[in-house]
Amino acid sequence: MEQADFFILLGLLFLAGLTADQLGRMTRLPRVTMLLILGMLAGNAGVGLMPPGALAWFDAVSVTALTMVAFLLGGALTRDNLARHGRAIIVISLTIVGATLGVIAAGLMLIGVPAGLALLLGAIGTATAPAAMTDVIRQSGVQNGFTDTLKGIVAIDDAWGLAVFSLVLILVGQSDGMAGVLAGLGRDLGGGIALGIALGVPAALLTGRLSPGQPLQAEAIGIVFLTAGLALWLEVSFLVAGMTAGAIVANFARHHDHAFHEIENIQWPFMILFFILAGASLELDALLTLGWTGLAFIVLRVLSRLGGGYLGARLAGVPAHETPWYGPALLPQAGVAVGMGLVAGEAFPEWAPSIMALVIATTVAFELAGPPITLSAIRRASAHRENGR
Repeated sequence: MEQADFFILLGLLFLAGLTADQLGRMTRLPRVTMLLILGMLAGNAGVGLMPPGALAWFDAVSVTALTMVAFLLGGALTRDNLARHGRAIIVISLTIVGATLGVIAAGLMLIGVPAGLALLLGAIGTATAPAAMTDVIRQSGVQNGFTDTLKGIVAIDDAWGLAVFSLVLILVGQSDGMAGVLAGLGRDLGGGIALGIALGVPAALLTGRLSPGQPLQAEAIGIVFLTAGLALWLEVSFLVAGMTAGAIVANFARHHDHAFHEIENIQWPFMILFFILAGASLELDALLTLGWTGLAFIVLRVLSRLGGGYLGARLAGVPAHETPWYGPALLPQAGVAVGMGLVAGEAFPEWAPSIMALVIATTVAFELAGPPITLSAIRRASAHRENGR
């Protein structure tokens, strides 16, 4: 791509993001959905206006955007928030992950899917879409116990999902063996936590010193890029590393109150690029190959999220008006699921075509339909709260 084309495209993408934001305000649809639709219209699934070189940016942009999201989600895991909502965060996240795995696996086995493949697809179904959900929460403008708990759940449920997925690889019995899978899990999660601690501790002590009480934008950008780069270099989870570092800074940086204010200020341009490029890379043709197994997966995942969210909320003792809405709010599914699908396909080549076709198709469906449902759930839970007052 020539230099002139590069700058023209960037300008058009950012203006498209502004347009999506305004359309979202007028239609009450999440701007995430609008950006994905714009990306699809411009990409290969639409009129093909997106230059091939632009999609090559997607990996770098997604790592940057998701690391920023991880920092912000980690910032939700403060001592105060955990003291008020910690039980709900842990109980609901574990219950919904367990329900998703169990319901999808059992349902697919009942319609004739091999047990090993059904378990793998159930584990993949536990993944969510932290970037989409974080932006929907922010766009809603709602800040209360429901959204605080939701942010905490989003911060850790993909970590639970990754652990469950690794254990399922062991149970299916055709992986590298327990030692190999546990070593991989330890490297990905344990390494991410260790890296987050290694970067979070000095960041908590040093940020906000040059400009007393407020971290500088250069500090925020530097920490985000350093975390992402080191995580990729060490081959550990950049999501876990960013979340851990964010939680440490939020809890131990006592000399300032708004550790992530600058990240919030610079995040949106990266999110515009992330969602438009994600939309341009979506393969709508995959939806045509779904078949009954794919439709069953969608129905079972919806039922498992609704049931698991409701049960977890009841067990956690959250306010009654919030109980029905955690499951619907946690429907979005995105890149983490595709990553799990790639790993499963490598481990089980005989199932790889089925896994990838189903995961890509259902991710398209949940990526488009999930955010509006999340936004509706937040508004309904908040409306009940306001009416209750």
